[in-house]
Amino acid sequence: MKKNKSGFNIIRNDSTTHGGYATGTLNLSNLSSVLIDGDQAKIDLGLIHAKSAVERGIKWTTDLEQVPNGKKYWVVWVAVDRNEKGPYYAGVTACSMVIDRGARIGWKILPEHVNHMDAALKRRIKLDGLSDVEKKALRDLLINNNEEMWNNSGDELKQALATTEN
Repeated sequence: MKKNKSGFNIIRNDSTTHGGYATGTLNLSNLSSVLIDGDQAKIDLGLIHAKSAVERGIKWTTDLEQVPNGKKYWVVWVAVDRNEKGPYYAGVTACSMVIDRGARIGWKILPEHVNHMDAALKRRIKLDGLSDVEKKALRDLLINNNEEMWNNSGDELKQALATTEN
């Protein structure tokens, strides 16, 4: 297997799967993850297994009120594929989490993260909730990562990441 320089997996012969007894299985071989922190977006494959730097050492709750001083982050699932033009960003979805690093507590709804991951793998675009600043950060990352993939991507993604600043 050749190592892809971009950080986004395009085609892999081996696969990583999520699943267990009496559950479905997600093939993660064409999936990457991005962390948006304000106006910064970066590829962070640790997010796939909830082991990114911002998540380590955090006790999770589903009660947002338990994290009153938390900071909002966005997890973006990016599925890539190939078509006749070449590789492209096929599915891109975003879901939030709130983390208070000092108190070591965070809020996220794990089923929502899994459902968004699945939606990205099914080639859907779901970026509701991202601010213009966050959209710009993600758009810039996708373009700078691989402009050919961005150019090959569909109009739905480009429209979803359009901002009033464009």
